[in-house]
Amino acid sequence: MVPQTDEPSARAQETQPDVTLVVPVLSERAEVTAVVEGLGRAMDELGRSWEAILVYSGVSGACWEEGLALQARSQQQVRTIQLHKRFGEAVCLSSAFHHAQGRWILTAPQYVQIDPASLGGLFERADDGADFVASWRSPRVDAWVNRLQSSLFNALLRRLVGTRFHDVNCTLRLMRREVLEQMTIYGTMYRYLPAIAYNRGFRVDEVRVRHVAEMAGGVGWHGPGVYLRRVLDVLGVVFLTKFTHKPLRFFGALGGLSMLAGGLTSGWQLALWVFKDDMQGLYQRPLFLLGVLAFVLGVQIVGFGLVGEIVIFTQARNVREYRIERIDE
Repeated sequence: MVPQTDEPSARAQETQPDVTLVVPVLSERAEVTAVVEGLGRAMDELGRSWEAILVYSGVSGACWEEGLALQARSQQQVRTIQLHKRFGEAVCLSSAFHHAQGRWILTAPQYVQIDPASLGGLFERADDGADFVASWRSPRVDAWVNRLQSSLFNALLRRLVGTRFHDVNCTLRLMRREVLEQMTIYGTMYRYLPAIAYNRGFRVDEVRVRHVAEMAGGVGWHGPGVYLRRVLDVLGVVFLTKFTHKPLRFFGALGGLSMLAGGLTSGWQLALWVFKDDMQGLYQRPLFLLGVLAFVLGVQIVGFGLVGEIVIFTQARNVREYRIERIDE
């Protein structure tokens, strides 16, 4: 039976595998056998010892049985973990990491999206010293709308975060175990791991891989809520990468703009009331009230930044924004 906790596996191995392949299974249509066998065959050809962990996020039925059959055929080289309900990819990755034994972690989508032969390029960059190797699907084979949305999203991320990545949505990634040990993955932050790892001081390279298919196979139009969440995610990454240790700069800028806009608006309305001898009272001027509200809101936002600075100051000993590459003695 699969362990029901996130404690490290007690299964002993004679040698530590080079790579742990992690595949989050989020859909009953997942192609787990094709993914594991394809990537496993490619790693065998590259001379890499490996293991695979399939994390089923509330998925059962035939897909779960397929994973168990694959585990039995592989003589425990493939392992399966089943979560009690549906979670996101971040939870799947965190759960698998507690059981992973490889020196490298290779994450892959639940369907055949990338040509397994492209793995060679990822491992070449890893052997060259990269800590994290991200994939760039190029050329893309899906609908032009999908490509346009992806290009705009990645361009926005590059502009705001200051990275050079072109395809953060591609989840075929190779990373040293130490990268995940020093990072906290939650929510949708798994999507932005390359940017966060780069900010933490790891060497992050990007490699072009051959895109072969998309599981959905259609045009990826989404509702307004999805696009809003993506924009908020990007803003969250901006805050985490640039303002985590200086929150007053972030909240101070927002609060300052709000105070400036509110002060100018309410001041203008006040000047009109005083110098034009207008009989209309200030309380009857919506713009004056809106300006006052914006000014007060700005003061509150600046206050949030001050509270954040106090928290950072008191916890400074426990916060480290650098990474030691090596020590020569």
